[in-house]
Amino acid sequence: MCNKNKEPLGNGFTVNVSDIHRFNTDTIILANFAMPKKHENVIDIGTGCGTMPLIWCREEAGKHITAVDIQTDACELLKSSIADNNLQDKISVINDDIMNLNSSNYAGAFDLAVCNPPYKPAGTGIVNSNIGKTTARHERNITIDDIAMCANHLLRFGGRFCLCQRPERLSDVISAFRNADIEPKRLRFVQQRLDKAPKLFLIEGKRGAQKSGLVVLPTLFIEDINSNDFSDEMKKIYGIYKYK
Repeated sequence: MCNKNKEPLGNGFTVNVSDIHRFNTDTIILANFAMPKKHENVIDIGTGCGTMPLIWCREEAGKHITAVDIQTDACELLKSSIADNNLQDKISVINDDIMNLNSSNYAGAFDLAVCNPPYKPAGTGIVNSNIGKTTARHERNITIDDIAMCANHLLRFGGRFCLCQRPERLSDVISAFRNADIEPKRLRFVQQRLDKAPKLFLIEGKRGAQKSGLVVLPTLFIEDINSNDFSDEMKKIYGIYKYK
């Protein structure tokens, strides 16, 4: 197992991370955007070190969370975090390829699916020599189309699917959603500050929903326009993790 370090998430919750499996601002933003309702069964596709499930538990969100990752070392990190936080009854870990969940055992089992996917298509950008980092950053093992089709299988009718991605992949994501009968319903862009182009978007779709009806939410600005500090909204999103 890779060397691990413990990082605080607030309210006494911690997450074990490594040089390969860590979390960043995108993870925090997506966890907030996709915050589960208390009654929902949730699946986190490609969970990494499991930061989003731990944040949701910190917020007492979701009924039960299933975290899936193909990388054994990532799953071991999350299992250690589950033990540290005494969350054995709240989070289940599956160390497997998400494509292997396309069985009747998981069909329609979830109210919410969430994924922070690889941002770069296979064959593009600089490929890291570390397989774990390459898997996290490039569509090496799975594409956005594969992920959307898996979400369709895993979600109940009307279930929600949330993910984040780079703006240049927006058309790819919407196409993948619709091909999987997941209709985009909420879209939000994220900008570092006012004078910069969006660096990220957050999107939510619903399985089997009627076409059209996409709501574009106000842009989320990470930095305050008048200072070098986070914006007020980002402070609220970071919340107890960073400011209390």
